[in-house]
Amino acid sequence: MTLDDFMEVDTQKAELGRLLFYDKILSGNRNISCGTCHHPAFGTSDGLSLGLGEGGLGLGPDRVSGTGLDRIVKRVPRNAPALWNIGAKSISVLMHDGRISVDPIYGNGFNTPAEEWLPDGLESLIAAQALFPMTSSIEMAGNVGENEVIGATRDRIDAAWPIIAKRVRTIPAYGDRFVAAFDEVDTSEEVSITQIAEALAHFMVQDFTSFDSSFDAYLAGNETALTDQQRKGMELFFGDVGCSSCHSGPLFSDQQFHALGLPAFGPGRTRKFDPYARDVGRMGETDDLKDAYRFRTPMLRNVALTAPYGHNGAYPTLERMIRHHMTPEAARLAWSPGDLTLPDVPWLSDIDFVIQQDRIEMERQAHARDIHIASRNDSDIAALVAFLESLTGSAAKSGNSRIPEQVPSGLDIDR
Repeated sequence: MTLDDFMEVDTQKAELGRLLFYDKILSGNRNISCGTCHHPAFGTSDGLSLGLGEGGLGLGPDRVSGTGLDRIVKRVPRNAPALWNIGAKSISVLMHDGRISVDPIYGNGFNTPAEEWLPDGLESLIAAQALFPMTSSIEMAGNVGENEVIGATRDRIDAAWPIIAKRVRTIPAYGDRFVAAFDEVDTSEEVSITQIAEALAHFMVQDFTSFDSSFDAYLAGNETALTDQQRKGMELFFGDVGCSSCHSGPLFSDQQFHALGLPAFGPGRTRKFDPYARDVGRMGETDDLKDAYRFRTPMLRNVALTAPYGHNGAYPTLERMIRHHMTPEAARLAWSPGDLTLPDVPWLSDIDFVIQQDRIEMERQAHARDIHIASRNDSDIAALVAFLESLTGSAAKSGNSRIPEQVPSGLDIDR
């Protein structure tokens, strides 16, 4: 891979995006930022199986659910995806269920939950994606009655974004930076959510593009860059085991959707007519029964930094995730809630595992399986883990993405 494979970055926009990424001004209640759930310390994820968004306190596995009227009302239904390399030009679909994609269907270049109400002028898929946590009640927007952002979202999704944009542009330090960074912006009054999303996109591409791993050094001709065990794992990955049939290409993903039959728990990302907490995956976007329980193939660069694994963070280690691919029935039997990094939230405990009481639904999910890999011995599995660890970039491993000391809003930063 080279930088030509990624969206071109404007440094001035990226540094403005850095401030916005860590500034809680983008959230309804001014209490959570993009960086709270996509933090460099946790591989640009949050270290949790299912996140605690709006209302939570703290960072990573130490995050707690809050108290009183400000406490969380629902877990984030899916594992927070890492942000590595999502600025690649070859990516045309994002999110676990692919609900954000490049598509001309609505005349704005993208197929998103905002449909025809997506703001005009967005230049990249990653910028389009950046808008939607701001309108999610459980991620950043807050609960109905708490602030004007969530109230506007309930009227129509695009009604919230001008409110957020006004918050940002009326802070002089932000307004001046936008005028300097964007040619189309002559005064701070012209700043819209489009420029905010683009600044966030430039930052994420600048700081979270990663192709400087030991594996990359090996491809470049350094035969000593991989250990003997890592080379064995590479041969298995691209050979007999067949991992590369789905984890293909330089990003290690075919960008398609596959069912693994992972253990089910949590609230799930339910549709309006789902009667209980379940997650049908890609079918929730397409309404096509053949897509039931299928989820997007994750990209694997820096995967060793982004535990836990699976669309719901079911497995704590790469070894456990690999074993599930090979023997899903045995893996589900061996699985228990103790495998999760799931902060205790007593008022949600009845919901966390209610899906497991539905025998028919559990059988449906267990039988939805697209991946069939022969079981391997412990040595082979250890070699595969070692190879996946060789995909960790040097910059990512050192955690050198800089967190600002302060942000223009003056709000505190989660570190």
